[in-house]
Amino acid sequence: MDSSRRLVILGSTGSIGTSALEVVDHLAPRFEVVGLVAGRRVELLAQQVTRYRPRIVACGDEDGARRLRALLDGGPVRPRVVWGERGAIEAVREGEPDVVLAAIVGAAGLAPTLAAVETGATVGLANKEALVVAGRLMVERAAASGATLLPVDSEHNAIHQCLRSGRREEVRRLVLTASGGPFRGRAREELAGVSVAEALDHPTWSMGDKITIDSATLMNKGLEVIEAHFLFAADVGEIDVLVHPQSIVHSLVEFRDGSVIAQLGVPDMRHPIQYALTWPDRVAGCCPRLDLAELGTLTFEQPDLEAFPCLALAYEALRLGGDAPARLNAANEVAVEAFLDGRIGFLDIPRVIERTLARTGPGRGEDLDALRDADRQARRVARSLVSGGPTA
Repeated sequence: MDSSRRLVILGSTGSIGTSALEVVDHLAPRFEVVGLVAGRRVELLAQQVTRYRPRIVACGDEDGARRLRALLDGGPVRPRVVWGERGAIEAVREGEPDVVLAAIVGAAGLAPTLAAVETGATVGLANKEALVVAGRLMVERAAASGATLLPVDSEHNAIHQCLRSGRREEVRRLVLTASGGPFRGRAREELAGVSVAEALDHPTWSMGDKITIDSATLMNKGLEVIEAHFLFAADVGEIDVLVHPQSIVHSLVEFRDGSVIAQLGVPDMRHPIQYALTWPDRVAGCCPRLDLAELGTLTFEQPDLEAFPCLALAYEALRLGGDAPARLNAANEVAVEAFLDGRIGFLDIPRVIERTLARTGPGRGEDLDALRDADRQARRVARSLVSGGPTA
């Protein structure tokens, strides 16, 4: 493996980005951080810039860029500072990276991730929405540029590892595992009054607020089903979900001969991040080792689609095809934001999504502009539903 690969991190101040920089420290001097892209956490970004000395840095907006320049003024590190979506794309292109870690949450990460793919770099995908909204475009542009798409989500990363055990045509099905979130085992009627704090209390993983709510509704798993379709060229009928509360088996692949290959590990995002950064090599990791004897029991169960209908909605969007996944994602982002702000209840999240899908589209979503139009249309409808209060 090249001892100094150029790395750009999209979303460097988020949970994935900060974990990635821990992995970079562990792997030193294998990587040179040439570009960092972040949102509003300017103070943390300034610390990262001082430590890793990138050539170019992008902030979420112009005000953030001014604040970052002020924080760096007089210091030893003076990178070029840009902002916004255009700045994030500039950071990708000017950094001339060998590897890009795409970890900007939400549809905001779509254009910079596409730009990364177009450079022909190895792209570690931690942004679900890039594939959910524009999976076909992403795969087509990767084929055209020669880019390698490597999943960073623990579930898809696990499937990627399991698929090294056989040929793709030998696969019968892919099985994504889900922790079940904080409300596993609760009936639908028990979820009506859950609070934001309860929904953010994930039993296993430490993640950002949006992803944590997606885990609580099982939309996180629904988005992963759509991702798996594009990443692994799998039909909707070839992708299953199992609830596995211990979060030790990260996913499984069943082959035609009945063999099931699983990837196990401690629930620590540094492992899939390192796998994506060092692929195809495996090197000594920084995560604790798994002790199966101490762990004891692993359990599995079917997801409850009545209590958690977001998963079924994602399957339906995948079956519809075209721009339906983009509309699903947009409605979910609006609904989750409204729930976090206390404007709607937990059970209103799937209701907003379902009604948005029913009132928008369908469209083919043949290019990025069409997909963005679908995204905007779905957001308008979802916001109108939210502004009307509970949708029950």
